[in-house]
Amino acid sequence: MDGTTLEAMRTVLRGPVIGPNDPEYDESRSIYNAMIDRRPAAFVRCTDAADVIDAVDFVRDHGLELAVRGGGHSGAGLCLVDDGVTLDLSPMRWARVDPVTETAQVGGGSVLGDLDHAAHGFGLATPAGIMSTTGIAGLTLGGGHGHLTRKYGLTVDNLLAADVVLADGTFVTATERDNPDLFWALRGGGGNFGVVTSFTFRLHPVHTVVLGVTLWTLDRIGDVLRWYRDFLPQAPNDLNGFFAALVVPPGPPFPEEIHGHKMCGVVWCWTGDPDASDKTFEPVNEAGPPTFHFTSPMPYPMLQAMFDELIPKGLQWYWRGDFFDRITDGAIDVHAKYAEGLPTNLSTMHLYPVDGAAHRVAQKDTAWAYRDAMWSGVIGGIDPDPANAEVVRQWCVDYWGELHPHSMGGSYVNFIGAGEGRDRVKATYRDHYDRLASIKRLYDPHNLFHANQNIEPAA
Repeated sequence: MDGTTLEAMRTVLRGPVIGPNDPEYDESRSIYNAMIDRRPAAFVRCTDAADVIDAVDFVRDHGLELAVRGGGHSGAGLCLVDDGVTLDLSPMRWARVDPVTETAQVGGGSVLGDLDHAAHGFGLATPAGIMSTTGIAGLTLGGGHGHLTRKYGLTVDNLLAADVVLADGTFVTATERDNPDLFWALRGGGGNFGVVTSFTFRLHPVHTVVLGVTLWTLDRIGDVLRWYRDFLPQAPNDLNGFFAALVVPPGPPFPEEIHGHKMCGVVWCWTGDPDASDKTFEPVNEAGPPTFHFTSPMPYPMLQAMFDELIPKGLQWYWRGDFFDRITDGAIDVHAKYAEGLPTNLSTMHLYPVDGAAHRVAQKDTAWAYRDAMWSGVIGGIDPDPANAEVVRQWCVDYWGELHPHSMGGSYVNFIGAGEGRDRVKATYRDHYDRLASIKRLYDPHNLFHANQNIEPAA
């Protein structure tokens, strides 16, 4: 982009336009995953839907490359494109709660903590992720799962409406009644169909939850996973728990004697009666006495922010994921092998439950194509040192390669790593892919929105 085009863009838009010579440029191109090093020609910080419309029109009419950034958490770095334009929605951070209808409208640049905080004041919440710094937009458009999924479903199961700027600059609202095909596609189809400037969510009664963290020594991983795969699906939906292999971080609530140890365990969230939590957690002993077991009631936003400081912006990341309908004995052997070989203190593997309330939504009702999955797994190679980038990437790729045959074939779209290719996207959407491609042709026939896990328009 030459200087004349950059200045022309500045005259069109209300929000700031940042180019390579501006002092804010390097900070603007830094995202959550520091392994991504791309140099867009410009960043457009959109202040409102009108700015988004003008920016989309400008980029399209000038034949420029386009990417969209909400919270900037994209593991694959899809919110940046070399020599193109990133529409940065971060100025559009706001959340407005209606306690009477128990709904919330949230700006497209908001992060989970914005919604969690606003809704908590009314004793409400909606299922969305496990970190308060995650962007609402990317998480929701991918489907969204978190601590409340077994109780209240996926994030998209609680999406009531979305305001969208389409590729031709049109502004529309998508609901079950208005633009229903677009609404269907937005619920799991990623950022393929437009720029969502606001989301409206259904909220649920959630205030104080009980956090639980249970850890066992790594040599117990087989026993723990066999117990976990049987226990959790029959547990009440008030209990959510994701399995993890990890290196115990230094600091509370962990005692000093296990700091830095490789362990396995479960992070629990209990939304039932706090007084019943002790009885709820009694079965953890069935896997053998844990090395560490901790429970504490806390406000829901506090749980959501618990990992923020442990995994801040600016680390080297590489991740891959898969869906699982069962945890096979063969998969357990793979988990044991690669947990023992955790390459860095922050590298990890998580299995998030996606059963319970998420199974009460029919397969055909949303673009999320794995209503029969029990777990959404992710392997994350993570470290602050760029010198370890290839080490954590290779560990992740090798781990995934051995585990994938035990999976259902596709992944939560937000867990697809950089460069995995079109076949992985197709596997993620299964027999929904052709319908999504047809909707893509209707709303974005020239594939303007292709800096994503792309669904190409049907021929």
